[in-house]
Amino acid sequence: MKFPPIIQGGMGVAVSGWQLALSVSLRGQIGVVSGTAIDLVITRRLQLGDPGGHLRRALAAFPNPDIARYIADRYFIEGGKAPDQPFKSKPVIDHNPRRRAQELLVVSNFVEVFLAKEGHAGLVGINYLHKIQTPLMPSIYGAMLAGVDIIIIGAGIPLEVPNIIDHLVRHEPVEMKFPVRTAEGTRIEKLTFDPKLIFDETRPPAKRPFFFPIVSSVTLATLMVKKCEGGVDGLIIEGPTAGGHNAPPRGRPNLTEEGEPIYGPRDDIDLDAIGSHGLPFFLAGSYGSPDGLVRARAAGAAGIQVGTLFAFCEESGMRQDLKRDTIARCQAGTQRVFTDPIASPTGFPFKVLSIAGTASEADVYENRQRVCDLSYLREAFEKEDGTIGWRCSADVEEIYVSKRGKLEDTVGRKCLCNGLMANIGMGQFRKNTGEEVPLLTCGDGVSSILKVMKPGETSYSSSDVIDFLLNSSAS
Repeated sequence: MKFPPIIQGGMGVAVSGWQLALSVSLRGQIGVVSGTAIDLVITRRLQLGDPGGHLRRALAAFPNPDIARYIADRYFIEGGKAPDQPFKSKPVIDHNPRRRAQELLVVSNFVEVFLAKEGHAGLVGINYLHKIQTPLMPSIYGAMLAGVDIIIIGAGIPLEVPNIIDHLVRHEPVEMKFPVRTAEGTRIEKLTFDPKLIFDETRPPAKRPFFFPIVSSVTLATLMVKKCEGGVDGLIIEGPTAGGHNAPPRGRPNLTEEGEPIYGPRDDIDLDAIGSHGLPFFLAGSYGSPDGLVRARAAGAAGIQVGTLFAFCEESGMRQDLKRDTIARCQAGTQRVFTDPIASPTGFPFKVLSIAGTASEADVYENRQRVCDLSYLREAFEKEDGTIGWRCSADVEEIYVSKRGKLEDTVGRKCLCNGLMANIGMGQFRKNTGEEVPLLTCGDGVSSILKVMKPGETSYSSSDVIDFLLNSSAS
């Protein structure tokens, strides 16, 4: 299949929401929704009153109305919750998830993809992090029920995913491996999911989506192509200048004087070797320009994946004040993006945009009360009795250490889960500390948003981004 040349990045938690993906797909490019924490996003949108009734319209289309009705009845608040009222919690998913937790994942992924695909025949993808494994299988199933076109997965080695997709097309039980940290190293356990939890007998048809892993090296690309049972349909090659999580540098880690990881020649990607696999591939990380698209195509790529330019456009899910602040900083030349090697509990470097009043600032970070109550970036560990527990290095230090963690692993860790929810206006309100603070991420080239904006304007649309990228004369 010949794919459009632009994939809109699957950014953060609902920054690339259905509205953005829809607007990009309507322009003939590949719109992408973020599947990360989408169950939390959907429950909080419902508690905010579901403006426009979009979620309830999508829920009404879910093929098991009893499950959809339960979710609406539990979380929807007519007119929205009061600003000083905390959001109602939802079930946390672990290695032995409750049925309601799995149902919520299936329905939430269905809802987001349904809305992004509603009323058009354009391509819509969904992006997941392989590091967050426990929700992955029911999430993929829900997206497939809504007819998602492409499954995109980064931050890990998702070798099992194509085979999982093949089984889910047939509504068959699936399983995948996940690591459990032990005192000696790692042991491997299995997660399972059975579509019979959603449909006992009559099941709706499901088409097989394409599978695009995000890789950062020829070695990983080759491994995915050769070892994935069920096959890879395309590749996204992401360099270290892209926003969000980055692959760590290869070899012995070294830091700049400011504390950022240093990438060298070993991190360069041989695009001829990538092309030798005969699959369409897209380049990400500093390719978000007309010249970047030309260079990518000249190197044999089908196109580019662009995140940062779309992250600050009108249709993205990011809070409007954060967009305005970032645009103003770029106009003043005071923007700063720091590749933080320790902020993320995953251990992957994570790009942080410096904005006053956010967790990027040392004083704000130090004054935030540590808590792990969303639990997406937890890791499984082996308890003393051999059973499985869960911990997060961004949690309260004493709690992490009590779960056989090392105190030094908590230093500098930031709660990405709560920070990313605050980025989209859904930060939790706590009676003792107020509302959670944002934590923004973007690519190194954030100032390039100024090239998209028209003279005298203070904002821009996703169509402006697409027009800019497809205008070869703009370079």
